[in-house]
Amino acid sequence: MKALLLILSSFCILHSPARSASRSDAGGSFSAQPNIVIILADDLGYGDLACYGSAKIKTPHLDQMAAQGAKLTQFNCPTAFCAPTRASLMTGRYPFRCGMTQNPAPDGGPAADALALPKSEVTLAQVMKSAGYATGMVGKWHLGHKAGFLPTERGFDEYYGIPYSNDMRPVQVLENTLVIEYPVVQATLTRRYTERALGFIERNKGQPFFLYFAEAMPHKPLAASEAFYNKSGAGLYGDAVMELDWSVGQVLAKLKELGLDDNTLVMFSSDNGATFGGSTGGLRGMKGSTYEGGFRVPMIARWPGHIPAGHVSAQPAVMMDLFATALKVANIATPKDRVIDGRDILPLLTSDANSSHEAIFGLKSSKLACVRDSHWKLHVLAPGIGLASIYKPGERYVDPRGPDGVTILAPYEQAQPSEHPGVQTGDAPKPLQLFDLQNDPNEQHDVAAEHPDAVKRLKAAYDAMNKDVPVIEEVKRAPIK
Repeated sequence: MKALLLILSSFCILHSPARSASRSDAGGSFSAQPNIVIILADDLGYGDLACYGSAKIKTPHLDQMAAQGAKLTQFNCPTAFCAPTRASLMTGRYPFRCGMTQNPAPDGGPAADALALPKSEVTLAQVMKSAGYATGMVGKWHLGHKAGFLPTERGFDEYYGIPYSNDMRPVQVLENTLVIEYPVVQATLTRRYTERALGFIERNKGQPFFLYFAEAMPHKPLAASEAFYNKSGAGLYGDAVMELDWSVGQVLAKLKELGLDDNTLVMFSSDNGATFGGSTGGLRGMKGSTYEGGFRVPMIARWPGHIPAGHVSAQPAVMMDLFATALKVANIATPKDRVIDGRDILPLLTSDANSSHEAIFGLKSSKLACVRDSHWKLHVLAPGIGLASIYKPGERYVDPRGPDGVTILAPYEQAQPSEHPGVQTGDAPKPLQLFDLQNDPNEQHDVAAEHPDAVKRLKAAYDAMNKDVPVIEEVKRAPIK
């Protein structure tokens, strides 16, 4: 009997999630469960970082991250707006599958106020927590702000941040499920978010952890602390990105300080393309449009000893891949009871492997709008220009969502719609346009007539996927007052 108890005891120790992930005394690394940190900027454009070609804004920390790790040059969002992309990151599924094709908004009327990620969806935090990871989130959630749908009710052990966009009223900071700050001083938001992220890492240095750090900037209203205000030489937008870069640098420095570098995969990206004041890096369109300027975003990954320094891949990948990659790295099986659209992209980050996606799809609200591969992009629906439609030449734009209760730093220096971030020329939008992304990355010339085989192949892929897209009634947002 004693022998049997000893065997059972040994089995329990060996198979306990906490034990299997315990820190080794000598090397300071987990045997099987590396830490995962995902940092997501808000509205950061493809061309806003120096390592992606920006000559206006200095981003030394993200540049160094790219130099020490890998950079993807064809990384996409599944939609050009906030919440649906964040839902895809958290579930590994296209927005139409996970029930989030629009933005929840507390000031958008009852229907928009009630939007949330369905409870039937399994989040990355829930999966990682079930495998023994400590899970923490800092920043913008935007997947439901009512009771039952907040981060700590969807798999995160702790949460600190604004649960939706920083221009949606009421702008308030939550700690777990409680409002702890209203109104919010946004000029210090990036600094305070960073302090919370560092605190989570420090408290959990002795166990495997997953940190989702959803930064506030450079979403409007732009804000920067006194330490960065007027320091970039690129206006308030540049100041905000400069402080965002500093924030990423602080996270990387903390990991190094604690000896966690070699045991932590850090992935950095943005939820959609650039908005006013930013840069698409010469791509057409912007946030809200289905041109590349709305979908393509930076993606940098760093994991010393695992991802070779200075690696660059031009293979297509998509936001849901971060879900699949995090689970693969953590040795956790992906959910088997649902379609997971994400793919492990570690091969792209470490080698010259080809994309595991035959095609990547882009949505326009709840409808499938376009499809692309490594060479071509087919706009099945006529491309839209997105937020650029609010520009009225000669008029100063007055944001209906002004600061809520606290005057932000430099309110008259907010980016204007006249500061379009992308290319606005090219063939006029119409359905079934084909663009050669290899030779015409800014989508100027429709070549559908010259390449009918490419149109046919991509349209067939679109039609096959579109069979899975349900008819979703659009939520009509109430006017902002």
